[in-house]
Amino acid sequence: MKMIVGLGNPGTKYMATKHNIGFITLDEIAQREGCRFTKQQCEADIAEYFVAGEKVLLVKPITFMNESGRSVGPLMDYYNLDVSDLLVIYDDLDLAVGRIRLREKGSAGGHNGIKSLIAHLDTKEFNRIKIGIDRPKPGQDVVSHVLGTFPKETHEEMGIAVKTAADATEAWLKGASFVEVMNQFNVKK
Repeated sequence: MKMIVGLGNPGTKYMATKHNIGFITLDEIAQREGCRFTKQQCEADIAEYFVAGEKVLLVKPITFMNESGRSVGPLMDYYNLDVSDLLVIYDDLDLAVGRIRLREKGSAGGHNGIKSLIAHLDTKEFNRIKIGIDRPKPGQDVVSHVLGTFPKETHEEMGIAVKTAADATEAWLKGASFVEVMNQFNVKK
């Protein structure tokens, strides 16, 4: 079994915000696979489907971003999953809109959702796909930036990044090692 976690905040107020790019990417995957988020467990909305006979869980923690680990940790325990079966998709201020970066491990880099996951999983070594949302403009604070929507002029790049992150997830689920997926998708634009 594999667990794909998208980070974001619950509710329509946050639906199209930059901080919800993880949820947006899971919606893209669910749409491709024809599945829906119909299950609730451990403070998460969950969709299920199968790839080559292996169950895949798409997980949107509904704890709010800063408490994401409170949902993911118990789900990992409940399904007896190893961190090697986990992939987390989330926003990154240090990447330009339209860019993605895959990593096998790393620090939280100031991202509170990742800090929460590291604390609840007791490891920094889990697969991740970071999707660029760019830095705030001069004079804009980080909170208003991440909780703001994507400007219209970036919608195309954002859409491409979401589709590319979904493609990378699909490649991993179909059996490529995460290193192989990193080598394929961590390309310079």
